[in-house]
Amino acid sequence: MAATTAPDEVIVVKGLTKHYGDVEALNGANITVRQGDFFGLLGPNGAGKTTLLKILTGQLRATAGEAKVLGLDVQSEPLEVKRRIGIVPEQESPPSFLTIRETLELVAEVRGLENPDLEYWFEFLELEKLEGRLCRNLSRGQRQKVMLAAAFLARPPLLFLDEPLINLDPLMQSRLRQWLAEYVADGGTIFMNTHLLDHAEKLCDHAAIIHDGEVRATITLADLRRQELGLEDLFREMVQ
Repeated sequence: MAATTAPDEVIVVKGLTKHYGDVEALNGANITVRQGDFFGLLGPNGAGKTTLLKILTGQLRATAGEAKVLGLDVQSEPLEVKRRIGIVPEQESPPSFLTIRETLELVAEVRGLENPDLEYWFEFLELEKLEGRLCRNLSRGQRQKVMLAAAFLARPPLLFLDEPLINLDPLMQSRLRQWLAEYVADGGTIFMNTHLLDHAEKLCDHAAIIHDGEVRATITLADLRRQELGLEDLFREMVQ
């Protein structure tokens, strides 16, 4: 049966499986994310988080199962999916031979943005004095800021973030958390991979815990708080 989506469902995953030879990276994952949700996929390293994100963003093909993103089948329409979303991959870097400004200008051209507000992002991410520097000469944290700006520039309806706050200092993390909260409040949707539970507790509305390629639990963070249950305790229970 094909995966179907209700009007407010922006991600629907049914029975998604991915094999790398004899290794089963995903085993029958089922997830639904609705519009305006800040959804966290939580799990230890090697749990299958990045594999799932890459399938949902058209970078990998699943072995079995189905997934729709913004109503599009990611297996048959990966390019159209990519046109409509923003992605911050884990530990990726911008083109080493371009400057920061050239990188963002290229993103704006590819996206067809007529009046991209580059100056806002230079100021917001504290890159004003670095905009002419080649990306290969940036620190890891500075490269992460460029990747964030590239994903956010078009303000797409759906963002996929893989450990987005890694390598950023605490003040910049706080600033990004505020921006992401406002983005969701304005109707945007976020799918975030992280193994940092404090980030999930501060940001997410809903979450799933994945381990050994299996989704072990789905969580409403507000319910956990009302029940005075700790996310860390639940996480430990699910992955041990």
